[in-house]
Amino acid sequence: MNLSLEYLINQKLAHVFDVLNLDKKFAVVKVSDRPDLSDFQCNGALALAKSERKNPREIAALIVGELEKDADFAKISIDGPGFINLSLADKFLAHNIDAIAADKNFGCAKVDKPNRVVMDFGGPNVAKALHVGHLRSAVVGESIRRIENFVGNETVSDVHFGDWGTPMGMILSEIIRQDGNLAKVETYDIKQISAFYKQANIRCKEDESAKEEARLITTKIQDKEPEFYKAWQHLRKVSVDDVKKNYAELEAHFDLWLGESDAHETCKEVVKIAQERGIAEVDDGATIIRLDETKSQRPPVILVKSDGGFGYQLTDIATIKMRYDDLHADEIIYVVDKRQSLHFEQVFEVAEKLNLAPNVKFLHIGFGTVNGPDGKPFKTRDGGVMNLEDLIKLSKDKVRESLPLPNEVEGYGEKEIEKMVTQIAMAAIKFQDLKNNIASGYIFELEDFAKFEGKTGPYIQYAVARINSIIRKANAAGIKEGNIIISNREEKDLALKISQLSNTIMRAHTEHEPSIISDYVYTLAQTFSTFYNASSIMNAESAELASSRLKMSRLVRDILVQLLYLLGIEAPEVMLKRERSAFDRNN
Repeated sequence: MNLSLEYLINQKLAHVFDVLNLDKKFAVVKVSDRPDLSDFQCNGALALAKSERKNPREIAALIVGELEKDADFAKISIDGPGFINLSLADKFLAHNIDAIAADKNFGCAKVDKPNRVVMDFGGPNVAKALHVGHLRSAVVGESIRRIENFVGNETVSDVHFGDWGTPMGMILSEIIRQDGNLAKVETYDIKQISAFYKQANIRCKEDESAKEEARLITTKIQDKEPEFYKAWQHLRKVSVDDVKKNYAELEAHFDLWLGESDAHETCKEVVKIAQERGIAEVDDGATIIRLDETKSQRPPVILVKSDGGFGYQLTDIATIKMRYDDLHADEIIYVVDKRQSLHFEQVFEVAEKLNLAPNVKFLHIGFGTVNGPDGKPFKTRDGGVMNLEDLIKLSKDKVRESLPLPNEVEGYGEKEIEKMVTQIAMAAIKFQDLKNNIASGYIFELEDFAKFEGKTGPYIQYAVARINSIIRKANAAGIKEGNIIISNREEKDLALKISQLSNTIMRAHTEHEPSIISDYVYTLAQTFSTFYNASSIMNAESAELASSRLKMSRLVRDILVQLLYLLGIEAPEVMLKRERSAFDRNN
């Protein structure tokens, strides 16, 4: 079902164009640039002027003549060289909102042909704590995943764990250097393993022999020599368990926890395919694939390095093959830092050259960095990379300052307050990210976490809580929902905004841009506030109007909750604020 007003009006226009024998591809409306003049406008007459060899106003007059027979339009006029202005009848708009309120998907369209979309986001590494750079991958990726599911696609999400390269050998070589062997490796937790990695990283930068030793141990892991492979399995398990906690707090969902290691055998298959098809060549001891230089001068892709190890890009190429063979992907979406754009350009071209995933669409959604007030990537006070866990703690501490203490409000003990702290902090983190265009970096503003106004996540949550309170009071007064009635400008504006929902979500899906939803949800909350200030439920002029406004309020509440969900945000039933002291109020 598609209850978008643009869609419904376009159908009416298409019928008129058919009657007039005009090209129906121009039977399209858009939200009016001048809402003071009309609700929608159609510019089709101008586009038809050349092919019809008529003045556009003459064509517009023919179209208007037919449209005026339709009682669903309250006013139709021609403006300028041939713009057609359309204003809807209140009754038609009211019926549309009734239909949206009755539909579980709020009248939103679905994709014509559902696809199986494999999503690759997350990208954590063994022995490395998640840092602020992982925030955008998780938050953006999860929102896009939810939007894909909402419009009817089936998603399979994969974290794509970095678990198979030289860092694994570095960690084990450092453990052996300090312990003499690997006997104690299974007793080490994530903090100890991370410490070994940091020490190994420093050592390998300074000592070529240490780097070579790490490389040899990596080979033993990849050859599955029992002692080294078992130790590696522990490193991986401890790391996966640790990052799962952070992703759980962010509510980032992964169906698969596969890593680079899972593609190792397929890497061999890809090399063999490339050799058999004559696409690979040996250059200075390495097996490579040259790329199409007519597009741009890009370096070749190294499948096998001169030392016999697999190249960096081969794992992603092999993973594409697995996602086609095993997961039957129609589309593969990667949500990864935009600085990796060349890497994915190369990977996609090689996958296409080798025909590893016929007819599968590849897409890299590159995101910008999370920056501090200085405009540079967000760091800790001592200049190190900000861990995601620390960022979440900072955010919660800031939110906690604005909420009541446990048991200050009846029914809200420590457990309930901490749940609200988490919900608000996550909303602040995610909305601050998702209100920005994905490709752009943004300034992480910790002060926003105490704001219940402005374009913030807590503002939208507060709007939901406010409507919940309105509904509770109306229900207590015995008011029931009834048919929608449009009786003033504020009701009409809210109805028109609600009717844009389907197009908004579909555009966010098509453009893979959650900020489109963020903009809409904020504007909808503002539009509701204006509506409610002018359209009382408790003091409505009639029982019918009260019932209509209650339904409109409930519908907006449900839409806000749904849109917050698509952004990965929970909506608390109520929102509490700490009372300011007399000193605070007077100073």
